[in-house]
Amino acid sequence: MRRLKRLRWIGLILMLAFVCVFSLPSAAEQAPVAPNRPVALAASPVQRGTFGEKPWLVRDQVPFLDATFHPEAAEGNKKVQIDLSESHLGYVAVSVNSNKRFKFQVIHGDATYTYDVKSDGTPSVFPLQTGDGEYVFRAMENVSGKKYAQALQLSRRVKLDDPFQPFLRPSDYSRYTADSRCVKKATDLAQDAKDQVEIVSAVYAYVNKTVRYDHMKAATVQSGYLPDPDETLKTRRGICFDYASLAAAMLRSQGVPCKVIFGYVAPNQLYHAWNMFYTEETGWVTVSFKANGKDWTRMDLTFTANGQDDTFIGNGSNYTDLYFY
Repeated sequence: MRRLKRLRWIGLILMLAFVCVFSLPSAAEQAPVAPNRPVALAASPVQRGTFGEKPWLVRDQVPFLDATFHPEAAEGNKKVQIDLSESHLGYVAVSVNSNKRFKFQVIHGDATYTYDVKSDGTPSVFPLQTGDGEYVFRAMENVSGKKYAQALQLSRRVKLDDPFQPFLRPSDYSRYTADSRCVKKATDLAQDAKDQVEIVSAVYAYVNKTVRYDHMKAATVQSGYLPDPDETLKTRRGICFDYASLAAAMLRSQGVPCKVIFGYVAPNQLYHAWNMFYTEETGWVTVSFKANGKDWTRMDLTFTANGQDDTFIGNGSNYTDLYFY
């Protein structure tokens, strides 16, 4: 019976396909990157204790993993400062002071990620999500129209402490702190969890029940939009990016690695956002926030067991991962 209930829980966390169509931030300006296929990694980064017969999180020992800009360690010039002091923890931070628009590129092998950054000195944090290797970091200043010129370039060989680091910390795509409302709510939801699967189940059930799709926002959102998980939690409304960002913030804060992914889903080639989370029991698992352009529909990725419509979800092979954060 316990095993049956557990399988039902795992089935529950694989649902949540939410429908929306909206303009996603500056991803169209980026060069395509190789699809990010689910892989089972070897170890989980969280501290462990024992619940019953299985090793698991010691709830009061899960560290909050932050990502911050360290001005004393930054390199650059009067306009741009790039902080690579904690690249081994899976992120780069950048600060720009200028009256011009700036973009920031993170280049690793064939993968190029291009981001909008504020020019008022507010630091931005971006993940080093493509793993170990030689990176190029390039700040680009707007000179006219859509033309940009290089303002600063740094190179660095990155060796991550472990492959989960970029997906356990806040970034511009999922912003939160230890004091964030979404973190406190996630902590409450995780209190009675016996393992990571139950944490994921609790978080996704809560997001699904609490947040509603915002049609007006979807129709008016501008390119370059970045979500605020606490604002989504406060208003209880959002678009696909908001859902994915909120879920990532809540899960990461509880020691569950979680990716925010943008890509296409066949057969209609809808551009949308979804999450992928990792637990030792499941490996990497995809949970989709996706759309038919009219209203939110909840679909089970295990549709064959429930007779659900598989037009969009299919068996997962119709997902094309373009960008992950």
